[in-house]
Amino acid sequence: MDLLIKNIGMLFDGYRFIKNTSVYIENGIIKNIGENQKAEEVVDANGNFVMPGFIDSHTHIAFAGYRDFEIEWKIEGLSYEEIARRGGGILYTVEQTKKASKERIIKEMEERAEQMFFHGTTTIEVKSGYGLDKENEIKLLEAINEMKSHASIIPTFLAHAIPRGYDGDEYTDYIINEILPEAGKLAKFADVFCEKGYFNVEQSERILRKAKEYGMGVKIHADEFSCMGCSKLAAKLEASSADHLLMADDESLWEMKKAGVIATLLPATPFVLNEPYPDARKMLNMGLDIAIATDMNPNCYVGNMQFIIQLAVYKLRMPVIEALKAVTTNAAKALNLKDVGSIEIGKKADVIILNAKSPDFIPYHIGTNLVETIIKDGKIYSK
Repeated sequence: MDLLIKNIGMLFDGYRFIKNTSVYIENGIIKNIGENQKAEEVVDANGNFVMPGFIDSHTHIAFAGYRDFEIEWKIEGLSYEEIARRGGGILYTVEQTKKASKERIIKEMEERAEQMFFHGTTTIEVKSGYGLDKENEIKLLEAINEMKSHASIIPTFLAHAIPRGYDGDEYTDYIINEILPEAGKLAKFADVFCEKGYFNVEQSERILRKAKEYGMGVKIHADEFSCMGCSKLAAKLEASSADHLLMADDESLWEMKKAGVIATLLPATPFVLNEPYPDARKMLNMGLDIAIATDMNPNCYVGNMQFIIQLAVYKLRMPVIEALKAVTTNAAKALNLKDVGSIEIGKKADVIILNAKSPDFIPYHIGTNLVETIIKDGKIYSK
């Protein structure tokens, strides 16, 4: 089947803006830009803004149980660590997730992914990490692989926290010897929460080097609450991305740039924790490629990438075009994806049409879902 999107007022192709154009799609692949060819199916953009589907390169939607009870603690000003000590945080979600059946986890993930899809996200990275032991981590990875979604799903194994009864080195050995051999069959990436009180740099390196042996790409939760060398480790391992980076120093950022590591920023997390935002302007001036993502998780329950763009513009002070690159071309790089993230001849037709006359409508219309039509692999969906 072929498809023509005509009367595009402005197109963002992943790199630049193009006025008054069209996109021709054949069998789910972009074949032409700018020519009004005849097609079996025609979508009239009515002069609106068109761009690649959003790529959410950092999410934790594989969990059971909610943490809405933490809102009052956040209002009191409790830190992430203090909330965990009161009985909230990652280990609370681990307990709830372990109790849940795989079927329940799949159902809840599918509901979250559906909400994200109809807000324009056509590719979603999904991490495990709320199981901690072999049985439950594999349960989560199987659930991620078995879930049904209109969006493409990229599974990631996450070494998230150290469970009670282990020290860091013992649990690192457990991950390497017990979990990774199975996780390597189910996940495209491995990720580690490298942070004080979680995994240190040496433990993180051991896990990620072993993951590479199983053919997994590597990513790192780096320098979120402290600067302890995690971003430098990302550069050393030539990770696809280093994520969070609120506390990363200039030396680490330069190392990342030289190694080609994508700086993935997650502005909704400091938003819900009332913490400082990463210095995106500095990173852009250094020449780093920036991705932005939702970090959708029980602590930061946001599936709307348009809100993330709004935070990037207003709180990270990113120019709109850089924020759009951060959810398309750069997000694709963060996931090592070659066939999506931009509107180019030969790439998959993952395209969204927004009820917007310009890209500035996205940060301007706060709290509104502007996405009217999603085209995924050439198939049309309307919200």
